[in-house]
Amino acid sequence: MFRLLAPLLRSSVTLALLASVLTFATVAPASAASRIKDIVDVEGIRDNLLVGYGLVVGLNGTGDTLRNAPFTQQSLTAMLERLGVNTRGSQLKTANVAAVMVTASLPAFSSQGTHIDVTVSALGDATNLQGGVLLVTPLMGADGQVYAVSQGSVATGGFSAKGEGASVVRGVPTNGRIANGAIVEREIDFKLADLSSLRLSLRNPDLTTAQRVAGAINTFLGQPAATADNPTTVQLSVPAAYAGNVVNLLTDIEQLRVEPDLPARVVIDEGSGIIVMGQDVRVSKVAIAQGNLTISVTETPQVSQPTPFSTGGQTVVVPRTNVNVDETKGRQLALVDGSISLKELVDGLNALGVSPRDMISILQAIKAAGALQAEIEVM
Repeated sequence: MFRLLAPLLRSSVTLALLASVLTFATVAPASAASRIKDIVDVEGIRDNLLVGYGLVVGLNGTGDTLRNAPFTQQSLTAMLERLGVNTRGSQLKTANVAAVMVTASLPAFSSQGTHIDVTVSALGDATNLQGGVLLVTPLMGADGQVYAVSQGSVATGGFSAKGEGASVVRGVPTNGRIANGAIVEREIDFKLADLSSLRLSLRNPDLTTAQRVAGAINTFLGQPAATADNPTTVQLSVPAAYAGNVVNLLTDIEQLRVEPDLPARVVIDEGSGIIVMGQDVRVSKVAIAQGNLTISVTETPQVSQPTPFSTGGQTVVVPRTNVNVDETKGRQLALVDGSISLKELVDGLNALGVSPRDMISILQAIKAAGALQAEIEVM
């Protein structure tokens, strides 16, 4: 009986171990892959920029000075004439009107009657758009056609106040926004369902990433429908199963996950001292020494006075100069081994006790020596 139970016990232990391994594999973290929809844009599905010129009225004396902004006076006169008010030859002195530029972004496939947000920016010498109302303003595209019409109350994120001896400004009071302030009047004709081929544009061009995107799509479709033409573009032919239904095709492939490949690059912002390095940055074997020579000159003048009750002396200022030289001793030449990783490079530079701005100079020097296997981009 014990001989029969032993194999059963061994089988139970084996199944338990197998179940634990499968459970661990199930909860293991996934790789850092991105969805195709997050790294590519589909040609034709894009926003269109709109711009218009208009007038904001109702300002509390913070509008344009008509003497300094003749375009505001001309626009005001023309608008009043269209409303039946003749002001030709008269001197307008109102300060409650401001000429503005109105900008908006028309989303793809926007239909007539939908609302979009607009941004209003002062064009003249107006100091504040708070409380103003934008009059009817047509918004045109790059082709000169009117695609939307805007009007509404302007909401500013900043304010300004001043008195006789002081003033305060917070934010940008000459820039505002109108939520749902424009109505779409013209649609952009684009038949997505009738396309027989699509072009996918990578937001960060890369040959390896483009090839991986094409490979993931072909694996999903089971046929060579996608081809990487260049580092930016992936050409996709619509399969027969998706003919006339491109939306379903894009919905299926945009959820596929691809791990993007990035070039080894070091981005430097010298103005703020920010350094960003990619994970593939490598440094060949190099020696680094960092130190600064600081010379400080301190003036401590002293007053020299004659002895009491003397007749020939006078009070004079005697200069006293103290010069100190700091060579930042104690910092030695550091050796950085070849083919180190990004973490080891950062740890090594931090071990030298250098500041971010000194680190920028060190990275540029390493690049000049040919030991930095990465591209440096200075913003």
